[in-house]
Amino acid sequence: MRKLKIVIWCGAGANQKALANKIAAAFDLAGIVMDDHSGGSKKSGRKNLLATLWDRFRFRPVYNAWKNLMHHYDENFPNWPGKPFLKVSDINNEETISFTANLQPDLIVVSGTSLIKKPLFGIPVSVGIINLHTGLSPYVKGGPNCTNWCIANNEFHLVGNTIMWLNEGIDSGNIITTETVSIQNTNDLAAAHRLVMDHAHDLYLRAIKYITETEPHYNSVPQNTIDKGQLYLTKMWTAGKRRQLIKNWKKRKGFVAPSIPKTISLGS
Repeated sequence: MRKLKIVIWCGAGANQKALANKIAAAFDLAGIVMDDHSGGSKKSGRKNLLATLWDRFRFRPVYNAWKNLMHHYDENFPNWPGKPFLKVSDINNEETISFTANLQPDLIVVSGTSLIKKPLFGIPVSVGIINLHTGLSPYVKGGPNCTNWCIANNEFHLVGNTIMWLNEGIDSGNIITTETVSIQNTNDLAAAHRLVMDHAHDLYLRAIKYITETEPHYNSVPQNTIDKGQLYLTKMWTAGKRRQLIKNWKKRKGFVAPSIPKTISLGS
């Protein structure tokens, strides 16, 4: 196994903190850039506040599932790894470029940041930049949560995770590996999301290990050779979709997959 120097660019969530700890325990993690983009513009005013509170009450199983997942990771990984650490409000800034370039990484791993823009792709890195997408590409891309989209669309067979080479698009890079995750037999939505996220972390670790043990050319499968897929945006995640999610979740054990999605195994 080659010893590759790794830098992670990640979001501020507890799931990202857990992933950083897992990578640090298994590989040579040289540094962390944490993209805390939570301070962006937010709707304000009493009307919007009441609408948000009502939305969270109506769809509390959906909101509580994610809240419980973050609580689980915070309990198990209370601190970030003791590595060089940079917190930024915008991942696409000069601080990120300077901090990362000074560490001279062989591999940059990305998870949960804002969309990475062109200047960051100019950072010298010997292997490349890879990204975790907690959805099954190319079938389900975008956000805010691909597992929720699959449930709302009654497409349980498309729940899964993807590791890809990062490009400037939205979850559109060439694929290193994909795997599906069966969630129909989990007890509740919180357990389903934990199963998917734990699998995502495990798949990422296996993909990094694959890269350390393999000489180029690595897996790099263009998504359009598999399927066109669907890109979802946050503005599309309406109250109607959340209602459909809750309805479909209750019927999940009777789901029969209409087809089997194509997946990419490591080393294929």
